[in-house]
Amino acid sequence: MELNSETRSFGGRQQVWTHQSKETGTEMTFSLYLPPAAEDGPVPVVLYLSGLTCTHANVTDKGGFQRVCAELGLAFLAPDTSPRGLDLPGEHDSYDFGSGAGFYVDATQEPWAKHYRMESYVTGELLKVAGEAAPCLDLEDIAITGHSMGGHGALTLGLKRPDLFKAISAFAPISSPIHCPWGQKALGGYLGDDLTAWRRYDACALIEDGARCEAGILVDQGLSDQFLSEQLKPELLEEACRKAGQPLTLHRQDGYDHSYFFIATFMEDHLRWLGERL
Repeated sequence: MELNSETRSFGGRQQVWTHQSKETGTEMTFSLYLPPAAEDGPVPVVLYLSGLTCTHANVTDKGGFQRVCAELGLAFLAPDTSPRGLDLPGEHDSYDFGSGAGFYVDATQEPWAKHYRMESYVTGELLKVAGEAAPCLDLEDIAITGHSMGGHGALTLGLKRPDLFKAISAFAPISSPIHCPWGQKALGGYLGDDLTAWRRYDACALIEDGARCEAGILVDQGLSDQFLSEQLKPELLEEACRKAGQPLTLHRQDGYDHSYFFIATFMEDHLRWLGERL
């Protein structure tokens, strides 16, 4: 591991780390904010998953989480969205598949299967490496959140791993990848044509199949989001939760779009909500 940078912020430390990943076979980068409370003992962790085309830097620079994390004593961990530097055939041809678009799945199709293992990376290796970088992290006390593709990742990984994640929230998540162009392209490319395999990476399908988050789920969705009707479809998540009795708080925010201005506006609400459950 290498500490690339460390910057003081609201009494805490904003760090950026790189390490050689066994899961992806590439160098991976993540950002880690350690609140002032980390100087005195273990602190709970909020894991944030970014959306299409993003890296760790988008939320680190634009998310506005540091002040609230410092107040609440929360660490904030943000990984990259895919392996980098591989130059696989077709990897850089489009913004919504390949580089920057790992979709938080473990790919089974070639040439992706060897490197595009973002589910295993995020839920296993990343947490282990972050714990080695910062022994003050309480890896028994983790919440997960994310935006867009990362909201999809937060919902699916959180629902599949209630042993690991105590609370789930999302900003404008891809609610049902099976039913939208982004998801169909990604799941088909990474997993092949077996729709049964797709259900493991669809929040609505997981809830239909019995997955639950006892602490409830918080979602914020902007009503001026340009991807709302075609790609995000929060009504599908709302209906799946209603039928299954899964607690869901869905805030539809008038006038807000898909940008980091939206995320920064409601980041404090999410951190306080997650913090109450950690």
